[in-house]
Amino acid sequence: MADGILAFILRWLLNSFGIWLSVKLFGTGLSQEPLSTMSAFIVAGLVFSIVNAMVRPIVLILSLPALLITMGLFIIVINGFMVWLALAITPGIGMTFSHAILTGIVLSVVNWVVSGMLQVDYLRRKA
Repeated sequence: MADGILAFILRWLLNSFGIWLSVKLFGTGLSQEPLSTMSAFIVAGLVFSIVNAMVRPIVLILSLPALLITMGLFIIVINGFMVWLALAITPGIGMTFSHAILTGIVLSVVNWVVSGMLQVDYLRRKA
């Protein structure tokens, strides 16, 4: 149980970092930049983590035909939608859908690297 909570907190912080990094690299695509304080990014990371855990499985099931037709490439749009939805809920940060897709790609890479590192650490402790 403690490992699950620790993994959630780690993903939350890394999602916050990924959102911050994406906003700094790509911008938000909005003509008027919203306020972007560090607390806004931390809240955005938490909201994104919760949206990813609760809404994403439902969206994946509903979009299964599109995923099969595109051989999985539609997952990029789904990740972008999750980012856009999380940032639409979060006060202080806004983003266009095209920039949310780019942010989704960055967050996917960050989560892939972290998952790989956690798996290596888990296998090392298990051996």
